[in-house]
Amino acid sequence: MSKIVVAVTGASGSIYAKVLLEKLLKLKAQWEALAVVMTENAREVWKTELEDSSYSDLPLKFYDQQDFSAPFASGSGNYTAMIIIPCSMGTLGRIASGISNDLITRAADVMLKERRKLICVARDTPYNLIHLRNMETITLAGGIICPATPSFYSNPKTFEELAATVVDRVIDLSGLNLDNTFRWGS
Repeated sequence: MSKIVVAVTGASGSIYAKVLLEKLLKLKAQWEALAVVMTENAREVWKTELEDSSYSDLPLKFYDQQDFSAPFASGSGNYTAMIIIPCSMGTLGRIASGISNDLITRAADVMLKERRKLICVARDTPYNLIHLRNMETITLAGGIICPATPSFYSNPKTFEELAATVVDRVIDLSGLNLDNTFRWGS
């Protein structure tokens, strides 16, 4: 059984986090723990972009950004995957530099040092050379960069369906089984 931590940073793209959390709740039979960390900026961006604070209605355990006693702040917590969605370039840069100044960057450091799945859903455009080098550093350290670049093969009709084209890929990358998704050539 998987133990997953989802981190939501203040980058634009709250719809990705919302769709991911809703889908993970539907996959509850595949995980034993699901924890969430949201930055204050993430809460503000969510309210701006989605015009609500529906994250607070989700039946999930939320951790404060400075709660270093959270179980996933240590390798002994045995969390199997961390998904940062959306992942701001500031967060990406701190992870690439080894700066563990909050729970998100500490948990990411734990995932890398324990050789577990770290999936950073980068949401910025365009990328500058520093962004690209930080992505390279995280990739070389074992992390996965999954840009929030939606696909159109499935002919998505809503923002949620469009976001799901990225989220479903992230769920696949995390190791969970997702049957109800578009598969090329199926």
